Amino acid sequence: MIAKLTGLLDDTGPDWAIIDVNGVGYLVHCSARTLDHLGIRGDRVVVHTEMQVSETDQRLIGFTSGAERNWFRLLTAVQGVGSKVALAILSALTTDELQRACAGGDSAMVARANGVGPKLASRIVNELKDKAGALPVAPGLPGAIALVPPGSASADAVSALQNLGFKPPVAAMAVSRAVEELGEDAGLNDLVRVALKRAAG
Repeated sequence: MIAKLTGLLDDTGPDWAIIDVNGVGYLVHCSARTLDHLGIRGDRVVVHTEMQVSETDQRLIGFTSGAERNWFRLLTAVQGVGSKVALAILSALTTDELQRACAGGDSAMVARANGVGPKLASRIVNELKDKAGALPVAPGLPGAIALVPPGSASADAVSALQNLGFKPPVAAMAVSRAVEELGEDAGLNDLVRVALKRAAG
């Protein structure tokens, strides 16, 4: 199972990118949001991936973050939602917006995605409402930001920012953005450095 690719952005299309990893080009299908995030040809990129295998096809789906991949898995578990529809939803909404829509029962927001009618949007919201509502969120934030796992470098980074005088919601938001930028495997020092810029900015 291929879970992550780190390499150079070799080429892109309307819904795909080719990532060159040590001379091997991986074709990765992505949402428009992920493609925008990858940058331009020649940029070094990290892509979280999900392998989909069927009788007639096998493909890699790429994401900018583990959170986006988790939502892809939740979406494709809903009857009638394949990888194309899931990517269309992730193109139209951020993971925060999607969580708010599902937790708040806002099917109209989900229906903004291409190829998602009112009926399917309602089914998605109804099936994922409990799962979205159960996701831990940082209190006091305008959007739903998943809290970092205890004992992780992210948790230590949040604690470090709080020790420097930042309020918990601000610290959690800044570290969340740092993780998105650096990847989930980033070390504590790098997370604190980037999170400080985000918190102070």
